[in-house]
Amino acid sequence: MKACYIHSAVSISAQNTFETDLNLSESNPITSKKANANHPQYKTYIAPGALRRMATGVKMGVTAGKKALEKANITNPDAILTGTGMGCIEDTENFLNALIANDEAYLTPTSFIQSTHNTVGAQIALALQCNAYNNTYVHGALSFESALLDGQLLIKNDDSRSVLVGGIDELGKEFIDYTLLVEDKKHGVQVPFSEGASFFVLSSEKQEKAIQLNDIKTFSNITEQEVPTVLNEFLAENNYKPKDIDAVICGNNGSVYDSYYSKARAIFPITTSQLHYKHLFGEYFTASAIALYLGVYILKKQHIYDALIIGDNSKNSIKTILLYNQFNGRDHSFILLSL
Repeated sequence: MKACYIHSAVSISAQNTFETDLNLSESNPITSKKANANHPQYKTYIAPGALRRMATGVKMGVTAGKKALEKANITNPDAILTGTGMGCIEDTENFLNALIANDEAYLTPTSFIQSTHNTVGAQIALALQCNAYNNTYVHGALSFESALLDGQLLIKNDDSRSVLVGGIDELGKEFIDYTLLVEDKKHGVQVPFSEGASFFVLSSEKQEKAIQLNDIKTFSNITEQEVPTVLNEFLAENNYKPKDIDAVICGNNGSVYDSYYSKARAIFPITTSQLHYKHLFGEYFTASAIALYLGVYILKKQHIYDALIIGDNSKNSIKTILLYNQFNGRDHSFILLSL
């Protein structure tokens, strides 16, 4: 099987990650319970006529996807794969509100049509005139990982030469308020809820400074006690030991379920850099795509920003990074990157 490399990574997030390739020197702390993305000038990438009809998630996805392809010098990918937890929730809310307001009569289908979860992938394909394999995964907090795993398999099995993979979720206007009511209870998510779109181009071609995507493994449900065993097995399958991992990026969100991350971190020596990111980028179903974006640029730049570090340990040389994410004790994912 062929190796899989990440040739480009682009992210629209609550921080300024789109215009520059990851610069958290002046990262803005999020103090509110909800954090909108730092939106770029979409008209640079999308025609004004089409832009007016697009929901936030579609704008973010199309723009990030196009820029990722540009950075990888690819006009048309062999596959477009997207993952999303909530899809175009803004259009879903608009349709349901119209349904109630009009007593289920005289409804226009526009919002319903645009609310489907595969809208982002479809709009990217339409913009590129790309007729290649196009799929969207809606698997909760494993939505992005499912798309990434599909892309990796296409590359490894030599079914595709280049694959565009992305994770997108928008904040919405109303549903998120109900989510906050639930999470305001004791031991709930303590970081802000946010939105974003992160896209990557995968290829079997090894280029200079290309980051290797070694392996991905997902689990719907494992116990805290099983985390060390499962993680050690995952590393062993890739011929690594805990001492070989230079940095671990975990999806801590302040909830009681952060104890899973504590179990994972316990297997690594004190020389391994411990990182987190959701305090800067917020929580959403495909937030793990931000972790991959961070991992790619940490390996490329050989630099870890202080805002990401837990404790005070940071290595000067970084060759391997492990990403671990879960949500409310379910939907666990491990991703292994290396130079």
